Amino acid sequence: MQEDSPVQNENTPDTTDEQPRRARRRNRLIVLGAAGLVALGLGGVAVATTGPDRPAPTTVSLDAQSRAEAASRADRSARESSPPASPSASPTVSPSTPSASPSPTKTATAKPKPKPKKTVKPTAAWVDPMPGASVTSCFGQRWGTLHAGIDLALPSGTPIRAAAAGTVTQAGDAADGYGNSVFIDHGNGYLTHYAHQSRIAVTVGQAVKAGQVIGYEGATGDATGPHLHFEVHQGMWNQIDPAPFMHTRGVNLGC
Repeated sequence: MQEDSPVQNENTPDTTDEQPRRARRRNRLIVLGAAGLVALGLGGVAVATTGPDRPAPTTVSLDAQSRAEAASRADRSARESSPPASPSASPTVSPSTPSASPSPTKTATAKPKPKPKKTVKPTAAWVDPMPGASVTSCFGQRWGTLHAGIDLALPSGTPIRAAAAGTVTQAGDAADGYGNSVFIDHGNGYLTHYAHQSRIAVTVGQAVKAGQVIGYEGATGDATGPHLHFEVHQGMWNQIDPAPFMHTRGVNLGC
């Protein structure tokens, strides 16, 4: 039995040739489109570069192979995507730090030197009872009797000072030719006697300091002129030479 071969109707489309024809038609369209784009580009260049002072541009002919390659590249469904070029990192310019200007050197202000404290000189234990006086008579024998003290002369009324600190034991007329006298007990077994005063400035029992005014020079009692008769007693009425006694205590009476 003979198999019937299928009869192809003229109106039935040939599907075997349809796909190649479509591909060729699409390629032609792509080639024509690419050629048109190139022509437009060249025409624009020609328009841009043509002017009254410039020559007309030369027409560039494109061969069929170049058009085919361009169409083939345009028809690729999967294109290699090149990674976007990362912008080159511009070198970071650090802001220039202003150079620190040298700080001005602080001038060391000289501190004022502390003023030295005023030191009070200690009062001398023994002083001259009438500084600057002239010596008219020293301790010793005079006219057959003992002159038991030293005579110091200055104008009448010159202040008389205590030779050392102590307590006044007598103040007034001492008799025996001494006139107005002052006796001071110095508490160490010694007393001093100041005779012939014109006026007395202390009272009995008064405490005095070395150099304190106790009276004023005069000529009371048995005296030929104003002067101070100064005596040192080791115990009451036991007169000793005042010159060496006062000299060992730093006072020179001139005898």
